[in-house]
Amino acid sequence: MSSLLLYLLLNLPLLLFLSPILASPSELDILMAIKYSLDPQNRFLTSWTPHADPCSGAFEGVACNEQGHVANISLQGKGLSGSLPAAVGELKNLTGLYLHFNALSGTIPKEIANLSSLNDLYLNVNNLYGDIPREIGNMSNLQVLQLCYNKFTGSIPTELGNLERLNVLALQYNQLSGAIPASLGQLQSLTRLDLSFNNLFGPIPVRLADALKLESLDIQNNSLSGNVPAGLRRLQGGFRYINNPGLCGIEFTNLVACKSLFDPSKPEPFEPDNFSTKGLPASVEPKDEKCSDESHCKNSWQYSKMALVFGVIGIIVASTVSGLSMFVWYRRQKQKIGGTIDASDRHISRKNAAPLISLEYSNGWDPLAKGRNTYSQEILESFMFNLEEVERATQCFSEVNLLGKNNLSGIYRGILRDGSVVVVKCINNTSCKSDETEFLKGLKILTSLKHENLVRLRGFCCSKGRGECFLVYDFAPNGSLSQYLDLKKGDTKILEWSTRVSIIHGIARGISYLHGKRGRKQALVHQNISAGNVLLDAHYNSLLADSGLLKLLADDVVFSTLKASAAMGYLAPEYTTTGCVTLKSDIYAFGVLVFQLLTGKSDVTQLYHYRAEASGYNDMVDVNLEGRFSESEAAKLGNIALLCTHESPHERPSMDHVMQELSEK
Repeated sequence: MSSLLLYLLLNLPLLLFLSPILASPSELDILMAIKYSLDPQNRFLTSWTPHADPCSGAFEGVACNEQGHVANISLQGKGLSGSLPAAVGELKNLTGLYLHFNALSGTIPKEIANLSSLNDLYLNVNNLYGDIPREIGNMSNLQVLQLCYNKFTGSIPTELGNLERLNVLALQYNQLSGAIPASLGQLQSLTRLDLSFNNLFGPIPVRLADALKLESLDIQNNSLSGNVPAGLRRLQGGFRYINNPGLCGIEFTNLVACKSLFDPSKPEPFEPDNFSTKGLPASVEPKDEKCSDESHCKNSWQYSKMALVFGVIGIIVASTVSGLSMFVWYRRQKQKIGGTIDASDRHISRKNAAPLISLEYSNGWDPLAKGRNTYSQEILESFMFNLEEVERATQCFSEVNLLGKNNLSGIYRGILRDGSVVVVKCINNTSCKSDETEFLKGLKILTSLKHENLVRLRGFCCSKGRGECFLVYDFAPNGSLSQYLDLKKGDTKILEWSTRVSIIHGIARGISYLHGKRGRKQALVHQNISAGNVLLDAHYNSLLADSGLLKLLADDVVFSTLKASAAMGYLAPEYTTTGCVTLKSDIYAFGVLVFQLLTGKSDVTQLYHYRAEASGYNDMVDVNLEGRFSESEAAKLGNIALLCTHESPHERPSMDHVMQELSEK
């Protein structure tokens, strides 16, 4: 026997013990396995290579902690179309996993519960399906669980009630069924619970009102029934429950008073999914030991005539309750053990990593918070978007959807769930009025503007987590008027004469509406009329953008906007001496636009005024039209533009007078 063989035989137990340790994969190996599962065609994670250090910044969306371990994966809105692998559970130091706004399919592997340090799990807006793993209830440090806008089926695991640190649970827009677990009432850190647009049935557990920090509960569009717990009244506008025809309750808007405390044909389940009532008579219900209101508690046993006839059922029930008691004892013991785990502070290095999003539980600016103002409820009813809708529409503000960016805002193209195309204007809260009441007054003005020649505001969203306000407008497919100025001969974008005249008429109608004509009671100065803020729809109808927007903004931001407007020649000259903008300031800007459409040039200087006064308007008309225009119309429009841009505001016509001039043949 060779010495090598003898050595192997003598050390075989040690080698067998060490082999799993020696073969354990590195974080690089784990990340590569995750890559091949998330992006099987290697289209989006090309920076993830086996020859690079994940903590060097080379891996897109990967961030490490100070110990050099992977702590965050941020791949939201990347177009990933694979599945979530079990290997993700091997990243023991992971605190944030952000895979929302992709096209992932498949199920959530139960191994994800091995991520004991995870704070944030964002898997929303994908195509995931199957059951929500019960094992998630063991993730003791979880604070945000976002699984909405997927295709999950089955019931809500009662084990989620073990997540003592959970702030947000979002399960809306799935295909979940069964009852709402009463265990969710144990979540003393929970601030938002969204279960809307599912197939949930049964009553709302009384214990849900025990979640003392709960501010928002959305159960809309389910099949829930029974008495709404009185304790939920404290949520006021944060409680949304429409489209559950079976609900009843006192002092809840649009709900009728309940005829009886419970419907024997629809008993309240106790810990759904772990206790099955199948085979039990409908009149038999276990007692909810934690019921806080005795008037809502049921007797521990209610025997019907059927129960008396079929006495054998009593034996079955007794056995079931015995097993249930053991389960409840075990679950409580498990909670006590899990509750002793505390999350340690972690320092994350985010060098070159994708931005990490913590949307749900950060503090700060929140102008629409309950109780802060008198406008919130009115505005929320018809114009409020939630952040998930805005992020989903823009693919989490993906750069591929970025239309433009300036010091004030970023503008993104988006698609809503109904398929309509929109523009999302993102404004940082530092650019908005600091007085929230004044901000809301401005927002109210924006929502009141409705005219065929104004860009329609679809809605808005204010995110205290992101520190931004988002305005959602209809998309204008033909862009802004500025794209049609300063074109070279033969350019396909050159506007025909009739189109230019139509655009001028549309701008005038929009300004007239803002100035208190055609339906508006109070006059509103636009203040920022320019070619960039005149948009063209699919039929080249003109739409004024940013109407009323400056009412939202801080004074220094408005001042910067006006400076830019002056530099481009749209701001009336009297502003330099008075510092004021008036209705006549808008008239001046309109006159500049008319000159721009006549000439096809963006630079409209006093030279054009001189040429108009000296030799008429024919020489001013855009040479790219090659003479295809109406001389009489050009003369009329030139005269209007000249009057509107008069040095003295008193000599400028009102928009009402301009409308009359334009309508004359």
